[in-house]
Amino acid sequence: MATVNPVNIQQYMQNIGIEARKASRQMASADTNQKNIALNAIARAILREKAALLAANKLDLDAARANGLEAAMLDRLTITEKSITSMAEGLTQIASLADPIGEMSHFKYRPSGIQIGQMRVPLGVIGIIYEARPNVTVDAAGLCIKSGNAAILRGGSEAIHCNQALAKLVHEGLEAAGLPTTAVQVVETTDRAAVGELITMKQYVDVIVPRGGKGLIERISNDARIPVIKHLDGNCHVYVDDDADFDKALRILENSKTQRLGTCNTAESLLVARSVATAMLPKLADMLISHGIEIRGCAETCKLVKQAIPATEEDYYTEYLDAIISCKVVSGLDEAIEHINEHSSQHTEAIVTENYTKAKKFLREVDSSSVMVNASTRFADGFEYGFGAEIGISTDKLHARGPVGLEGLTSLKYVVLGDGQVRA
Repeated sequence: MATVNPVNIQQYMQNIGIEARKASRQMASADTNQKNIALNAIARAILREKAALLAANKLDLDAARANGLEAAMLDRLTITEKSITSMAEGLTQIASLADPIGEMSHFKYRPSGIQIGQMRVPLGVIGIIYEARPNVTVDAAGLCIKSGNAAILRGGSEAIHCNQALAKLVHEGLEAAGLPTTAVQVVETTDRAAVGELITMKQYVDVIVPRGGKGLIERISNDARIPVIKHLDGNCHVYVDDDADFDKALRILENSKTQRLGTCNTAESLLVARSVATAMLPKLADMLISHGIEIRGCAETCKLVKQAIPATEEDYYTEYLDAIISCKVVSGLDEAIEHINEHSSQHTEAIVTENYTKAKKFLREVDSSSVMVNASTRFADGFEYGFGAEIGISTDKLHARGPVGLEGLTSLKYVVLGDGQVRA
């Protein structure tokens, strides 16, 4: 499948922006049934074209391996029959969700007799810039369609074949529903200058969502002239408390760290309360080591786990995306919370404890976008939260925080209902 590399990138992107703005107005007025028809049609097309999507993905993977792409990126780039089925399921789940657009709430009467409330409305045009993951093309398209937005998707050059194949199916579904195909546009050029244009087109684009490595997100955040929904990295913690159930701790840590190494909700740091460290830490470490995980620990960790190597202070801030975990023995809950709030990236943290009071304190005082009790950090995901999919995970505190689903792609405007009132 040929890519487009126009001579005038600025004009090419401006044209995309113009079409997206037009489409956003049509999408804002689309009814729920139309949007659901589109989503279900895309889901059926994806299942129908499994073989073609796998073939397109193979072209991308072959090129990526030839270019020496690192293992974590190859993992993100790979799609399977199972992941294709998940893409389709995500779309049908989004279709089954309540449509937030037009929802009105918080009405109250004022002394003048007017009623004041709020209405949920689309953001408008959303630019999504992402690396590797072809599933983002489907997740972003689905969420933007259901929330009445238009989307400009700029995937990485490493996934160009698969992204274009998916874009064709998205357009098929939009057309089947009588919606503009320009409501979801996948940038066809691999020229990086397209990103620079996209993040400065404030007359056409309302918000930017970057998904990728820390370098990409820092660049977007620094250079964008448009609001950005972002997270820089995912240094997620699992804290094993004095009152932890060992079997739960073992199971939760194993899933949090070893299920997939290259995701932002993978645990990168383990904290263990000192009173249970002697009994629990060696067994937790044996499990990690059996999975090929390198342990970088504090002095107490190294005494209890002979295979551990000394950690540096930088290790406790690091998102490895690799078979490495930092480990620290802490005095208890207060030190664990203090350590997490100092070193985490405010993504996802979990406590393993049977103590309700401690669990509640952890939930209240840990300043991250997702905080969990007795559950794997891997649950920090839009699909698992029942959003159908996510457009990203935000560690910002304004507008959206955590997995960004339908509501995160909307805003509220005030509406006033009167019966001829005038201000005195």
